[in-house]
Amino acid sequence: MDIDIIRGHLFNTMNRHFLLPLVLWMACVVVRAQQHYEIYPVPQQQEPVNGVARVTPRVAIVPESGIDKLTIARAVEVLEEHGCAVTVSKKPVKGKTNVLLGLQGSKGVADREARKRELSSAVFSLPKYDRHAVSLKADKKGNGQLLVLGENTDAVFCGLATIEQMLDRGLESLPCANFYDYADTRTRGVIEGYYGVPYNAKVTKDLFRFMARYKMNTYMYGAKSDPYHTRYWGEPYPTAITKEQERIGYLTQNMLRDIVEVAHQSKVNFIWAIHPGTAFTNPESTDVIDRVMDKFESMYGLGVRQFGVFVDDVGVPTDDPTLRLNAQRLTDLQQAVDKRWNQSGKAPADTVKPLQFVPQLYAFSWVKPEVAQKFFSSLSSTPAKTDIYITGRNVWSVPNSEDLAMANSWLGRETAWWWNYPCNDNDVTKLFPMDTYTNFADEKHIDGRSRMEATLTGTGTLIANPMQQGEASKIALFSIADYAWNHKSFDNQQSWLASLPAVVGKENAEALQRVAPYLRYYDKDALSALVDAYKQSVEQGSPRPEPLLKEIREVKAACRQLDKLARSSNESYSLFYEDIRPWVAKLEMMLTMTEMLLVDTKVDVEHDLEGDPKFQFEILSGLGEDIKLSVQTAEPSAQVLRPFIDWLKSQR
Repeated sequence: MDIDIIRGHLFNTMNRHFLLPLVLWMACVVVRAQQHYEIYPVPQQQEPVNGVARVTPRVAIVPESGIDKLTIARAVEVLEEHGCAVTVSKKPVKGKTNVLLGLQGSKGVADREARKRELSSAVFSLPKYDRHAVSLKADKKGNGQLLVLGENTDAVFCGLATIEQMLDRGLESLPCANFYDYADTRTRGVIEGYYGVPYNAKVTKDLFRFMARYKMNTYMYGAKSDPYHTRYWGEPYPTAITKEQERIGYLTQNMLRDIVEVAHQSKVNFIWAIHPGTAFTNPESTDVIDRVMDKFESMYGLGVRQFGVFVDDVGVPTDDPTLRLNAQRLTDLQQAVDKRWNQSGKAPADTVKPLQFVPQLYAFSWVKPEVAQKFFSSLSSTPAKTDIYITGRNVWSVPNSEDLAMANSWLGRETAWWWNYPCNDNDVTKLFPMDTYTNFADEKHIDGRSRMEATLTGTGTLIANPMQQGEASKIALFSIADYAWNHKSFDNQQSWLASLPAVVGKENAEALQRVAPYLRYYDKDALSALVDAYKQSVEQGSPRPEPLLKEIREVKAACRQLDKLARSSNESYSLFYEDIRPWVAKLEMMLTMTEMLLVDTKVDVEHDLEGDPKFQFEILSGLGEDIKLSVQTAEPSAQVLRPFIDWLKSQR
């Protein structure tokens, strides 16, 4: 029954105020019932089509001339990973599943087929980004015929992520459907800008592949503790490094070249950022633009095609001469980049995209409003295409339209948002593996009452600064990608639940869901009720440890399931486990100690929970010439479980 008929009937027969939540809920139920596929980021529109289809063992990819090689290669990869034998053909092949890839309005094979299927073209008129349509229908023999039509080849690449997740259901009995999709945010991705050990090459490349699957398109590299980003910013990366240097995140030229190549393959725009510090606004540093350009030239040779300039965390200039010099040098640098690489006649693959600039003042509550206005107004004369970043009113602000409107009014154009989340460089012993809003509450620097706006306005760029643990950051990054793509459909809890199989596979998702609340520092929600009940039973003279023991043993079993990831043949899973290993190892020991004490209150249970190397990890801190390496101890379940162990010992 049509939902409008349901709504009208109910409103005419019962109290409207009482029924409004019920009607809205029923509307959601009807819409969700029509959605055959669980796709993330959540598509803007999913439309069921009559019929089911199977994907044949042999598949033909039929690209139009406007589809680039990287998009074709991605289509081949998606299909082969799902067990299909793939050929690339100039025209559809009878008796096979064909995957047509094309551009809206091209009049090519995919565009013509879209018209035959009477697909709506309305999505291509919306003022949005990466607009595309995906369609699956069955031919007369039940063979699936797939189509992706995009506004450009990058949009088609995004559509392949939808097909990838459709095929995760299998190759038989796939419900036919149409998707009309686009991104609410133009630039969606990651900024490796934290203080800590930079990601190693394996983690970085794995993140690129993860980003491609979930439609993130940008990765800005500006790891504060990379000496060739900061201290040695004017020097080229080395050609060789020691094992010790590799262990703490140093990169060679070949490693960077490989990283950039994987980024290109994943359609992730890799931006390498330089941090010249105070030299950028030092009037005596007359050669700073030349030195920056020399470094850019070196990085260009490694495949980099976009650059950033960071001058954050070195003091905020307020005097007129320095503000003018700041803006002039940014302008000069953008012009130097354009003169060097963006002259007419250059092949698109050889041009360099606009500069990304992280200014000295990026959290404008640091200064009085009139000082902030003066600072950003001083940058209004810089080239309009150069992106200027803010973190909002505060360093740890959650993206919001109010802060953007304020900064934009001062700058005279849209600002870009550097989002310090789930960054833990100010909470290095903590992990943030939970849903977005729980993480907000756990991260002491974030306003725990913050929520994501259903309509975020004022920026086309949303990039997130993750934890030092890049693989563990995937849980949060999944939901960031979900929100950046489709603001209004973001469902905090559902997005988190969907992130778990996306990160560790369906076979391990339940174990991760069980353990994640205990990997937190703040384990009160998971454990306090059971601990309080046990303590009360002790005070009443009849200890009842069974409910608590049941919980402890179930979580231990889930930990052991995650331990298997260390030996997984799936590199993503083993890398993920290495990130969380100190927290899981310490949690398992704490659970074992608790179990033993609950079973026998007189047992002698001792373990160095602070000094055991299995619970420790290394951390870099500092900037420029002040980079230091230290050892830290993981802190899982520190709010309830850790003090409960001490309490149990005191009862002996």
